[in-house]
Parts: sequence; structure tokens; C-alpha cells
Amino acid sequence: MKTDISYARHLDSEDELSTYREEFYLSPDKIYFDGNSLGILSKRAKKTVEMLMESWKEYGIDGWSEGAYPWFYLSEKLGKMSAHLIGARPEEVIITGSTTTNLHQLTASFFQPRGKKTKILADELNFPSDIYALKSQLRLKGLQPEDHLIQVKSKDGNTLNTNTIIEAMSEEVAMLVLPGVLYRSGQILDMETITVEAHKRGIIVGFDLCHSIGSIPHQLSEWGVDFAFWCTYKHLNGGPGSVGGLYVNQKHFGNNPGLAGWFSSNKEKQFDMDHTLTPAESAGAYQIGTPHVLSAAPLIGSLEMFEEIGIARIRKKSLELTNYLMKLIEVELQEQGFFIANPKADELRGGHIYLEHPEAARICKALKAEGVIPDFRNPNGIRLAPVALYNTFEEIWKMVQILKTIMENKAYKNFENKRGVIA
Repeated sequence: MKTDISYARHLDSEDELSTYREEFYLSPDKIYFDGNSLGILSKRAKKTVEMLMESWKEYGIDGWSEGAYPWFYLSEKLGKMSAHLIGARPEEVIITGSTTTNLHQLTASFFQPRGKKTKILADELNFPSDIYALKSQLRLKGLQPEDHLIQVKSKDGNTLNTNTIIEAMSEEVAMLVLPGVLYRSGQILDMETITVEAHKRGIIVGFDLCHSIGSIPHQLSEWGVDFAFWCTYKHLNGGPGSVGGLYVNQKHFGNNPGLAGWFSSNKEKQFDMDHTLTPAESAGAYQIGTPHVLSAAPLIGSLEMFEEIGIARIRKKSLELTNYLMKLIEVELQEQGFFIANPKADELRGGHIYLEHPEAARICKALKAEGVIPDFRNPNGIRLAPVALYNTFEEIWKMVQILKTIMENKAYKNFENKRGVIA
């Protein structure tokens, strides 16, 4: 493989998505490879925040029903804009809550222990917040997590085996919750096979899409997935703490949500003020409270770009970027003790790569000192996410050269091998 900068520039010259880089506020003296943790602000997102601020200024309370984006229907509007990203019907998606609050809602709604089926199946590599939520939901139903939460083991500490997951689907499992893409290693789970096998055993299936939505295609409706949930501030570039999203398969419409609230209502009846809930005949039934309008506003602009481009084109470039990055690392850093711990096969790898190194924390600090923004994951992981919408092949080339210099000069030894408050 060619390792000179001219080849990287050649790849950039052939990039059909290159103009979208101009849509983002990028620092000229930084290379940002942390978009799988927090995406960069786009000009369109800034504009739509300003638009909704203006609607508040101009309309006051009438902003709920007036203006370009009436607030009363904003969650549904954004759900429709998101549906193509996960292969869902528009009415099956709603933008609401946060990752963890949505998981609480969905678990309260779908985990109904009966007879022998009293257990939840998860995994030992998932993001801790999901496990905290599942354990608390078990306790709320009078069940001890030690006995009723099964966590699938990993053989290598980074990936999960589909057959191992299937083997854990005992007759005692009522529901499973797994990530679509593992947050650490970036492995894509076989969501279709897992869903089919779980349904054969009468198990409700849910997926955490935080690290997959906006990065890889999904076909949740076609696969028959029961529910899913996600954040919108990573690959979707919705901003820090932006409103999350959830999906509920239409076969579950008409049921009361486990955690009901005013915005669970059928919108035609919501202002009847009846004390008996008539749930929305859509994923909207799983909303709880009033939409966080200003925190959802950036998504209008961001999701417009995803609609224009399509997830297939984003995925194509993402794979090209991560493949190029892995090959450069193998050539330029082969003597520096790095281990590529993410799956290398395209069909198994999400939107980032995951390097392991004993000095990972101080290497990340050294990179930041040189203007490269990576993501450290305790105890020895470095995540690097070249994002299709705004990163370039030349940036990858430059980052690898910076990292090579840091390692050869042992500049990382100037830093403590310990994470900061936020990794």
C-alpha cells in the first residue's frame, strides 16, 4: 500500500462526500477523531437552534403549533427523519428522552416476567449505563440482579460470539438487550440472527444503537426487532446531551407504555385532559414528558444531511477511512506495540477502530498535546473515529505520522499513564 501523503490526497480528491466537510465547524489546528463520542457542530445544526430560539421569541406559547417546526410535533418530525437510518417505518421512531431513560421506559414496557421466564440477557462488554438500568428494573420487580441478569461472556475481552449469545438464550430468558455495535471494540453484532433465534425461544429483543446509528445501515423492521434506543450526539452530531431516540416495532402498537406520561397520549386526545390514557398508535406512546425542544433543535439540521446523503454512502466512506487507517498503522507503527483490537472484516467493524497499548492513557494525552483528539477507554484502549462527513484521508495520514513521532521519541513519557476525569 502507498504510504506517502500524495496518496492520501488522491483519495480525498475522489471523495464524493468531501463538500460536507465545509458544513462543520472544524478547528484548523486540530484533527478530531472523537466523533464516536461527541460529533462536531455543523452549521445547519447551529442554524436550526437559532430558528427554534426565534420561534420562541416570535410566537411564545403559540410556538407549539406555529412556525416552520411546531414544537408539539417536533419529536415525530425528527423520528421520521431518523427512520431510514435504522430501517424502520416513520411511525416506529420517536426522538425523546435519553439513552438510559429510554431503556428504563422500554424495559418497564417489555420486560414482563412470567412463570419460568424471569431473566434478562445482556453482555459483559456493554456500556455500564445499560447494565445499571437493567439491574434497577429487575429490583423494581422484586428480582435480584445476581440471579436474574445473565451477562454473556467474551472470550477475548473485546468481542462477542453469536453462538455464545444464542447458547445463553435459555427458557428462563424473557428479554435480551444487546448493543448493535460494541462501544469499545466497534464490533457489529449479528442483529438479524440474534433476533430470529431469540424469537424462536419467545424472547423479546432490544438493541442499543448508540454506536451504530448514523454509522452503519440497519433493517430493524425487516428483522422484526422489538425495540431499540440510542443517543444522538455521537455519529448524528446532535450536540452534548441532545435528545435520544427509540424504536418500537408496530406489532406492539396499542399497548400502554410501562412508564406513562402526558406525551404518551394520542395527540388528538392529549388536550382532552382525561385521566385515562389513550396511548398514541405509534412509537410516540413511549414518550413520557414534554419534548426538550431546544436540545432537539440541532438534530433538524444534522439529520437533513443524513437524508441528503443516505446511510449507504456514509457507510462506504467510513469503511474506506477505517481500512486506510488500519493499513497505515500496520505499516508505520508495527514496531511500537500497538494491537488492533477491533474486527478487521468490513462486515464486522463499525465506525471506529480500537487500539490497545500498555501506555494508552499517556499516548492519548501526547496526541492531544499535538492537536489530535482521540478517545481513551480504560484500562489500555485508544478509540479513533474518522467520520465520513468531516474527516479526511490526509488527516489520517498526518495523525499516524504524529503518533509515530510520539512513539519513536517516547514523548508520551512526559505524561502520567492515568485517565483524566473524562477519558
